[in-house]
Amino acid sequence: MKESGRKQGAASPCAACKLLRRRCAQDCVFAPYFPAEEPQKFANVHKVFGASNVNKMLQELPVHQRGDAVSSIVYEANARVRDPVYGCVGAISSLQQQIDALQTQLALTQAEVVHLRVRQTASFPHGFCPTSPSNSGSPTFKLMGPQTMPIFDLDMVVDQASLGEPMWSF
Repeated sequence: MKESGRKQGAASPCAACKLLRRRCAQDCVFAPYFPAEEPQKFANVHKVFGASNVNKMLQELPVHQRGDAVSSIVYEANARVRDPVYGCVGAISSLQQQIDALQTQLALTQAEVVHLRVRQTASFPHGFCPTSPSNSGSPTFKLMGPQTMPIFDLDMVVDQASLGEPMWSF
């Protein structure tokens, strides 16, 4: 996080003081975190939380924790501006839904790989595997040809309630 909101001796106020139209004091609590070059950063924070509330929050924290607090406040304020009803929770919920969908897709793909491996193993007796570098050009494979009927069929059922561990059925 940028720690210098304004240069020593410079007359330029920080973004907070500029927006609030006040003189930026030397010990301004906002200056290290809201530089004049980023006015929208404080504008969103002020719009959502109010300058007075943010001032109180920052003054209650030790100086070494204020940078992280400002980052969180800015993130939440920006999320609230984008989505006034849900804010960060809406973003988290959306990401969780994406994770759930991708986990389901991954489980289905893993099941398909297992299914294909079982079918391949069942089609080629005695551990013969046509994709093995030593067997791929084998004349026996060319004469034998792949069997089309697997010994057993393996399917996967995805439990939508848990979306956790896949259930296997034979």
